[in-house]
Amino acid sequence: MKYYVVDAFAEKIFEGNPAGVCILEDWISESLMQKIAMENNLSETAFAVKNNDSYHLRWFTPAGEIELCGHATLATAYVLLNYYEQDTNTVMFDTLSGILTVYRTDDLYEMDFPAVPSEKLAITAQMIEALGITPLEAHKNRDLLFVLDSEEDVEKLKPDFSKLQEFPEGLGVLVTAKGDHFDFVSRAFFPKLNVNEDPVCGSAHCSLIPYWANRLNKNEMIARQLSDRSGIVHCKLEGPRVKLAGKAALYSIGTIFLENRF
Repeated sequence: MKYYVVDAFAEKIFEGNPAGVCILEDWISESLMQKIAMENNLSETAFAVKNNDSYHLRWFTPAGEIELCGHATLATAYVLLNYYEQDTNTVMFDTLSGILTVYRTDDLYEMDFPAVPSEKLAITAQMIEALGITPLEAHKNRDLLFVLDSEEDVEKLKPDFSKLQEFPEGLGVLVTAKGDHFDFVSRAFFPKLNVNEDPVCGSAHCSLIPYWANRLNKNEMIARQLSDRSGIVHCKLEGPRVKLAGKAALYSIGTIFLENRF
């Protein structure tokens, strides 16, 4: 099986968020896709199979399949548009989150995703203890979203991952603040998926974009995720949809050897 590793939301390799990409002729079993994701040990490995004019796309973390992943979608689009569908600048994916489309303009890959609304939560002692800081606001969507006072607070945050894992709600934990040089900054933690920190999380921006569009009263923004690798996300709110754009860099192309029993 051909296997690619692409750094998404990256200007060059070793930045952004690495994703594994496997382009298949036919589906393999879920258990085998899960084993491959565990062996790759990246935050996500994407599997895609062509279906007429689109591709079915699934995402697996080392701990299980998820319903939406932005950076692995960008990485898959990069592979397809550069190596499989070179006569077009658009690729459409059929996913657990519906139809997702990626457009290439020059070296930017723009994804069209559903906007994710959030509901406000009361801040609890458990939240403060796990984060190691008192947030200004707490919100819930698929994840828990915490608004901090400053970019410095986001950058220097050292949460207790074991305590984040004990939160009764939320798949992941997002922290965000107004940026000093960007519209907003963020970090994303997913210890429940065996991913302590996701370097640049596209799906997190599905909730971050509507939140900051409302706070900043603007629909087009540029965001930065403040992980060690860091990455820049071009953001746009369009009604019930968000658009995320970023660059990508190919790190490797390899081959996965599967035994006949699979």
